[in-house]
Formats: sequence, structure tokens, C-alpha cells
Amino acid sequence: MNHDVQIFFHNIEQTDSLVDAIDKRLLKLARYCGHIITGRIVIDSPHNHHHKGKVYSVNIDIHFADSDVRVSHEQHDKSEHEDLYVAIRDAFNIAERQFLAKDKKHRKKPLRELGLSPDSEEAA
Repeated sequence: MNHDVQIFFHNIEQTDSLVDAIDKRLLKLARYCGHIITGRIVIDSPHNHHHKGKVYSVNIDIHFADSDVRVSHEQHDKSEHEDLYVAIRDAFNIAERQFLAKDKKHRKKPLRELGLSPDSEEAA
């Protein structure tokens, strides 16, 4: 994986499986845009989990050659985000939609014609 992206873990133990899950999502995102210049991903487990359970937050800030993607995914009322992998998946899905929305405005050919549509088999 391109290590121009820094991954930070706050109040969470860093594991190889978490890093692999993030790398997999970064590779998928990079397929749409090419080279990631820099990036920062922060995975956090806030301390205020006494009433709602332990809900994770994921912040993504990635800079590409011609655009940026920023996601601050801190929806503490979603019980699904008590699973860290679901919180990572949801944050990267938002980042992917942001990039595709920005790219759609500037692209002459649709992604599906280039074989990179999220609906195509290659995107799976």
C-alpha cells in the first residue's frame, strides 16, 4: 500500500487486521483517482461511551493530485458503529461518494465507460 497516508489510532490498539482493512479501502479509493499524494486517517474510540456503548469515529483526509476528500464520521448515535470495521467501511463509502461526485463534474467520460464504475465487477 502507498504509505503516503498516515494512520493514527486514539484509544485503540493498532492491529495488523485494522491496518489491512484500511489499506484495502485505500486501494479501492485510489483506483478511482490514481495517486494519493498525502493523507491522514484517524480512528478514535471516544471516552464518552457510558450511556451508548463504545461507538467509534473515523476521520479521513486524503489529498489527490486534483482534489481532496475529507470525511469526519462521528455519528455517535449509530449503534452499528460499535463495530470498528463497520465504522471504517461507512467512512470510506462516504469518501468514495465524495470523490465520485467531485470527479463526475470534471470528467469527460463516465467512469462506467472506463470500467471503473462502482457498479462494475472490477469495483467489487
